[in-house]
Amino acid sequence: MITKQAVIYSRVSTDKEAQETSLVRQSEELHALAASHDLHVLAEYSDQESGYDVDREGLLDLLTTIKEEDVDYLLIQDETRLGRGHARMAILHLLEKENVQILTAREDGALALSETDTMVLGILSVVEEYQRKIHNAKIRRGMKRAVQNGYQPERNLKSRGNLLGRERIEVPIEEIVRLRVAGLTYEEISTTLSALGHSISKATVHRRYKEYKQQA
Repeated sequence: MITKQAVIYSRVSTDKEAQETSLVRQSEELHALAASHDLHVLAEYSDQESGYDVDREGLLDLLTTIKEEDVDYLLIQDETRLGRGHARMAILHLLEKENVQILTAREDGALALSETDTMVLGILSVVEEYQRKIHNAKIRRGMKRAVQNGYQPERNLKSRGNLLGRERIEVPIEEIVRLRVAGLTYEEISTTLSALGHSISKATVHRRYKEYKQQA
């Protein structure tokens, strides 16, 4: 039988000594919760920060672990420990995307979301899906316009099929210039190069193109 992996997160709103005792109590309850569900505790994090704030060291470390490790469950005392207001919904959305289930000590099991929470999370998922579709459409349009104007990426990047081509470099100024001459905007160049494996912002594309023009 494969043991499921869990991470523990505790939070109090201030750094007063009395609140530190609450952190210890939360930790003890959550370790007991993990044991009762036969979960292996991979890591444990805590914060003494407001639930309305997402800039929390423990929370950020927690999200990094969830992103990089095989985490099945997040254990918290109750849903308010995770966050409050918009911060809470944003964190719930991130956890849902990573397929991490939430168990609470208060409910001694899975976190029960309200109908409103479920509806909002559904809306966020749909919005993200359409954002991805728009992003991919912009890439396809940019590549189509570039090819129509004579741009041939397979002739310039070794990783795209030409073994005699040049190696990929951090900022491919030649590709930026070719795409700009082909009539693409800086944003379209950025998304096009991203599709080719270069993570370059629109601002960087603009700056490097200006530098090239100044040196030309």
